[in-house]
Amino acid sequence: MKISLLCIGKTDDGFVRSGIDTYLKRLKHYINFEIILIPDIKNSKNLSQEQQKDKEGELILKQVSNTDLLILLDERGKEYRSVDFSRFLEKKMVDSVSHMVFVIGGPYGFSDAVYRRAGQQLSLSKMTFSHQMIRLFFVEQVYRAFTIMRGGPYHHE
Repeated sequence: MKISLLCIGKTDDGFVRSGIDTYLKRLKHYINFEIILIPDIKNSKNLSQEQQKDKEGELILKQVSNTDLLILLDERGKEYRSVDFSRFLEKKMVDSVSHMVFVIGGPYGFSDAVYRRAGQQLSLSKMTFSHQMIRLFFVEQVYRAFTIMRGGPYHHE
């Protein structure tokens, strides 16, 4: 199985980038994981929120194949405890899902087309975090999930 994290815009903060890199290195031992960056929409100040979501949605959907399981990181999505998220990923592996694509949308969320294409929505918290921080939190949680699956010492219950 392969996991991709699709993000709008680049990570500007060095400390966030450093944290992401730390977990990406650790994840190499468990799963094929990649981060795909979609450039920010140019001249977005001239667009309405809906127009911006639609343009971002087109770019998101271009990155997803018909066989990919698309999961949106969305505040209205299902919340998991870390152990349950680990079980969720393990079940997808057992079910022979070959590619899971998780998406962090732009500042206004996702277009209707992206919501329609998505297989599921996942929330990392009821709180709102910056798009930069969510990247770090998500990569850490994927790493944690795999250490839980493998019985590693990283996670404590």
